Amino acid sequence: MEVTINSPISATFVANQQTATERADACFKFICRYIIEHGSLDRDPRPKYASDGAEAHTYSVNHVIQRFDLTKGDFPLLSIRNTAVKSGVGEILWIYKDQSNDLKKLAEYGVTWWDKWDIGDGTIGQCYGKTVKDHKIINTLLSDLKNNPDSRRHIIDLYQYEDFTKKHGLKPCALYSEYNVRYEGDKTYLDSLLLLRSSDYIMAGAINQAQYIALFQAIAQINGFIPGVFTCILVNCQIYDRHVDAVKEMFERKSIPANPHFNINTEGKTFFDLQLSDFVVEDYPRKEINTINPNFDLDIGVWLPHKRGVYLFNALHFFIKKELEADIS
Repeated sequence: MEVTINSPISATFVANQQTATERADACFKFICRYIIEHGSLDRDPRPKYASDGAEAHTYSVNHVIQRFDLTKGDFPLLSIRNTAVKSGVGEILWIYKDQSNDLKKLAEYGVTWWDKWDIGDGTIGQCYGKTVKDHKIINTLLSDLKNNPDSRRHIIDLYQYEDFTKKHGLKPCALYSEYNVRYEGDKTYLDSLLLLRSSDYIMAGAINQAQYIALFQAIAQINGFIPGVFTCILVNCQIYDRHVDAVKEMFERKSIPANPHFNINTEGKTFFDLQLSDFVVEDYPRKEINTINPNFDLDIGVWLPHKRGVYLFNALHFFIKKELEADIS
């Protein structure tokens, strides 16, 4: 596992010295410490804190790069706090398998946080799954990987400006991913890169990475490739100023050694046959983590919507807080 922040600041966490959770925790601490010590404090933030309406400032750095080699057991789930996974995978299936913006369909996965972004017709409008469907993004990707694996154009791009001229709930954060086939001897690997324009690293960093690893691994397995390297670029990586004390407490926590990974049942299935029950996270001791390293009750940011004149909860924060007790077993 490797991380780079505003190169040449970098660190490597060696696979044969630690378990996956120990490496993930060390990487998390390294990034958070750098943000606290060297991050830029914003001047005119949009979010307000839910508790008192004060400006929700963040410390942030640009261009954080994390690299996970799945063949060496790297995985982003933390043990110094619990990480919700199940709803993140459900959301991925809703966007890419179902290619949907229908909130009732999303609720079938037990996910309701997108309800905050209902545009008035029971959908989130022209974004995410609707973009995937209208531009045939996942269908094209799967077809090209099968028929032209050596192409360097296996791309998912959710940031379609034309779509944003139509009514939509939220512009995508995890907006771009790319897939490349790699050969080593008689083995064929698939590598993936994910780009997030913004990452509330404490609340969502590990979840976003885990859910896109689920997508990546499923695509690789279905096409007969070995899931290889997953690289995540966080264009702007931030910590809210009222979360700093909690992060410093996490610096003092000890890791719980484990090697979490996805076991995905793709046997005899196409991508569109996959169900949430096909995704199982193994060797992630959530009950032990909840007991030894419990989560924090953090003051969350809220956004002032453009026309309605009332506060809305930051949807991602709401989602994580609601889903931390969910599990994949």
